[in-house]
Amino acid sequence: MTAMPATTVPAASPENLPEEVDVLVVGSGGAGLAAAIAAADAGASVAVIESTDKWGGTTMRSGGGMWLPGNPVMKRAGLPDSRAEALEYLEASVGDSGGRASTQAHRAAFVDAVTPIVNRLEDLGMQFATAQAYPDYYPERPGGKAGRSIEPLPYNAKRLGEAFNTSRHQDSLPVPTMNADFYELARAWSTPSGLVRGARLVGRTLAGAASGKKLYGMGGALMMSLMEIVLSQGTPVALETSLVDLVVENDAVVGAVVEHVGERRTIVAHKGVVLAAGGFAHRTEWRERHHGVPGWSAAAEGDLGTAIEIGQRHGAAVELMDDAWWGAGVDTEGEGMNGFVLSERSMPYSIVVGDDGKRFVNESTSYVDFGHEMLKRRDESGAVRPAWLIHEARGRRRYLNTLALQGGKKLKESGTLVKADTLAELAEQTGIDPEGLRDTIRRFNGFARTGIDHDFHRGDSLYDRYYSDPLVHPNPNLGPIERGPFTAIRLVPGDLGTKGGLLPDADARVLNDEGEPIPGLYAAGNTAASLMGRTYPGPGATIGQGVIFGWLGATHAASR
Repeated sequence: MTAMPATTVPAASPENLPEEVDVLVVGSGGAGLAAAIAAADAGASVAVIESTDKWGGTTMRSGGGMWLPGNPVMKRAGLPDSRAEALEYLEASVGDSGGRASTQAHRAAFVDAVTPIVNRLEDLGMQFATAQAYPDYYPERPGGKAGRSIEPLPYNAKRLGEAFNTSRHQDSLPVPTMNADFYELARAWSTPSGLVRGARLVGRTLAGAASGKKLYGMGGALMMSLMEIVLSQGTPVALETSLVDLVVENDAVVGAVVEHVGERRTIVAHKGVVLAAGGFAHRTEWRERHHGVPGWSAAAEGDLGTAIEIGQRHGAAVELMDDAWWGAGVDTEGEGMNGFVLSERSMPYSIVVGDDGKRFVNESTSYVDFGHEMLKRRDESGAVRPAWLIHEARGRRRYLNTLALQGGKKLKESGTLVKADTLAELAEQTGIDPEGLRDTIRRFNGFARTGIDHDFHRGDSLYDRYYSDPLVHPNPNLGPIERGPFTAIRLVPGDLGTKGGLLPDADARVLNDEGEPIPGLYAAGNTAASLMGRTYPGPGATIGQGVIFGWLGATHAASR
């Protein structure tokens, strides 16, 4: 990117916003900023509003990868892909689980937009790399492969000037880490490749510091890169400015009522309003109604479903409201999710059991499938039954445990993390059925010795083996549970955000219950029902579809 002048994203009052624009974007996450860039790039006047006092949304907290099949970055890296393979894989992985939100038209629009949008973002200064070893989450299905996820190179936050101070930079590590690092960093002190990867990261970090840069990777790099473009285009971004209602004339959306610190005003949007304000991850009433759980989410706190609710008020249809981007999370006594469990449940010398002591899932499977399996296990009251991730001594010693970095003492005090010298003591302290646990571990240890998990096929898929230890034989995902001390971490069905939302068409236009577009209204990101249905095709599928449809929706609006 070319250097830009220092600028700021103020907590602007409504008076500082234009009275009228061509396109108004609601939300400052990945989908929202992509929409703002696209509209301005098409020659439209644009403004962005954000309900919280920080910009960046949930995307700032993410890995920053975008699952974009057939993208030019992977092709330049020598990784072949094609439109036919991408569509074949979407059919094989998503199937009909997306309902009205994942038609053939939606999928074709997504795949066909990847190359021109990535090329344009590169023209505007973004630099991408591909995680070449990171596979699709169902790589053995037709059309599946590795390398479809791309991410920006580490970003120097000093380029943003004062705008950095109003970002969610606290939600992103100030380290130039990339997704391609993580799978080997998990075993940085137990395998040669992990050690080399760790050394490279240290070198990258020191080199950045020596040159006076403030480098961020992953979600931070993505959002800061996008915001630099937004600001260079002259687009105003107003913080602490909430959407209150849409203005509708002759059945078309022509503006919005917004509020800042109790003061309301109307902004005219001549060409359209793009809703990209996230889902409803932190709206407990909706979570209990649609999901049967109070919600344990990694989403930003502004994820309250307001944009979805306002869209419904004006006749918008919704889809997939009962689903989310699930995964295993850790709850600290009602304080919300404290960690999204990924490599910790996949590496050897670990096992996941229910309160009956029995396994119920392939521990190494994709996080959305893991979450769905957790949600199936409910007691007579409908509450999700406890699940525990158990590690033995070698697993704790050999592999990075990010949960411990987030406050092991606090987890122990809350009873979320339990440590014991024997499995019998561990069962007693956690309430796990001791006989069930004993029998399960005896059977599991047999699988570890033979290398074949006859119950759940852990380690069979290339995706399973992405987070594994190649020095463990005969199965890099399986290690026996036999050496104390043992630890158990209580898991909850956490999420990265909700999947259900306003029903869009292939141009991101919001549809009513009759399937007709509501003129002037668009939705993208987690405000829109997911193209990916009830599954998760690959790393960065959430952000990838958000960026693509945010861009498509804003481009369509600008052309009206």
